[in-house]
Order: sequence, then C-alpha cells, then structure tokens
Amino acid sequence: MSNETKAAEYFCKDFEWEELRSEIESNPSLRHHFDSSSSSNSQSPQSDVQAWKQFHTRHSSGKFFKERRYLLKEFPQLLSSHPNSNPKLLEVGCGNGSTVLPILRANKDVIVYACDCSDETLDRAKEIVNANAIDSFKHRFHTFSCDVSTNGFPNWLACNTCRDKFLQNQSDVEGDNGMNVKESCSSEGFDCCVGGVDFVTLIFTLSAVPLERMPRSIKECFSVLKPGGMVLFRDYGLYDMTMLRFEPDKRVGFREYIRSDGTRSYFFCLNTVRNLFLGAGFIELELDYCCVKSVNRKNGKNMQRVWVHGKFQKPAL
Repeated sequence: MSNETKAAEYFCKDFEWEELRSEIESNPSLRHHFDSSSSSNSQSPQSDVQAWKQFHTRHSSGKFFKERRYLLKEFPQLLSSHPNSNPKLLEVGCGNGSTVLPILRANKDVIVYACDCSDETLDRAKEIVNANAIDSFKHRFHTFSCDVSTNGFPNWLACNTCRDKFLQNQSDVEGDNGMNVKESCSSEGFDCCVGGVDFVTLIFTLSAVPLERMPRSIKECFSVLKPGGMVLFRDYGLYDMTMLRFEPDKRVGFREYIRSDGTRSYFFCLNTVRNLFLGAGFIELELDYCCVKSVNRKNGKNMQRVWVHGKFQKPAL
C-alpha cells in the first residue's frame, strides 16, 4: 500500500458516526459505556505523570509509535512559512517525536518547541529526531519538560507582557511605563521570551488529561498563541473501538477510563471539544468525526476507529 493510500485512510468516512452510535447504544452489553452516573476517580496528578513515564520507558525503542505523516495532509497549515520569520510550533505531549519529525522534514522553516511530562521521553525524542535529521534540525527542535494541566507553560515561551499584548484589542497599546508593548518585549530578538507561537498541536494528548484539568490546558494553549494562531487537534472519539474494549471496572468517569498500566484515556464527542475550545476563547474552524474502518491483519477482524479532528483559531487583533 502506498504512503498516499495510507494517508488517505485518515480522511475518508467509511461509516457514519450516528449509525455507530445507534448500534452501540442499543447493545445492552455495552451499557456501562454511556451511563452518565459518576464513578470514583482518585488518581493524583503525580500518579498520572508517573504512569506515562513508565509507559514511555516500556516503549523506549520507538517502534511502538510510527511517524504521523498523515498529519501533513490533515493539517496543511503545518507546511506554511512566512517571508520574514520562521513559524513557531508548540507540540504538547510530544512522546517520542512521531508527530514533530515529519513536520521538521516537510517544513524547512518551522521552529518546534516540544514538551512532555517525562524527561526520559524527551531524551528519547531528541535521540530519534537527531538520528533522522540533518544538522538544521538540531537548531529547529527544542524540548522542555512540562505538565501543562497542572503547572502551565513557562514564561520563556510567552512572557506576561506578550500574553497581555496578545489579549489587547489594538495592535499598538502602550504599557504602564509609557513604552509600546511591542517594544518593551524586544520583539526583534525576544530578549525575555520567544514571543509566543503560531501553532499548537494537540495530537492524542488531551485525552490523557483528567477531564477536570482539560479547561486549564486549553486556556494555557490560548495564552501562548499569537493572535490568529491555531490549535490543530486530533484525539480519540466517542465509541472508538478502543473505548468499547474497556471493562466496567476500568471506568473512572463519564467516557473516561484507566488502563491496566495506570494511563488514562478520555473519548470525546464533538460538543465536549467544542465547549472546551470556545470556552477558552477560540473560534471553531473545523470539527468533525473521522470514522475509519480497517482490518486487523493478524485476526482478520474489522475495526471501527473514531477520531475527532479539529482546528481552532485565536481571534486576530
């Protein structure tokens, strides 16, 4: 199968989500998946981080993840460049670099800032990127440790002055010291920070965050984006086959589950995603289910995969 064919699988709608929903919700054996009653969820933020660190340690070879080249067609904005500046991309939850590597290859101008909650994972990402890279990659790929859902992004990514400036209704607003905000932040060299980012990618990351901490994560993305910047979103959709595999005792919240290794996964409906992003101030550009039917080569069984695809923009000044 060609790369083009493989990539195309991620765009087509092999089945209608509403038909899948009707099928699932009429099946008594799956009733626990759409029961909205509350469940116990006592795992601490530290436990969440530790579970993901252990997960990435077990899969440190890099073979567990494959390069997500399809994202370049799904999100053509990743190929954009600016005549007078290098576009800046923030990858949240970069894992071993399966998202950023094809972006770095395809866009020779982009500068990538990649974060993860695991230092070990970041080291592995750097190894993989450097092993597949030419020298210029090293100057365009920067990693840092961060759990955005609890600590937020560091000020060097976008200082308080820049964040305040991003929220202004006019492009030329004077600060308290009488200087132009743009000047006070040394926009030419960004002495205090990198000046915010043009894009944020959330690729199968938000589902690993407890539902109650998702709003802060989205607001943090909003705060470091430049006006007109975009969040490119892809994650697990409601009634994806992996959701239906969870037993009742693995359910820790409505549409939220804990795997046997301690990592968690949430499965999104469109309204949940919409409310999270619009509540943070974003404008919805695209939002839909991606429904893909594939065949397991080992057992020949059909698999119905459901993902949520979204693009959200921060209002321009």
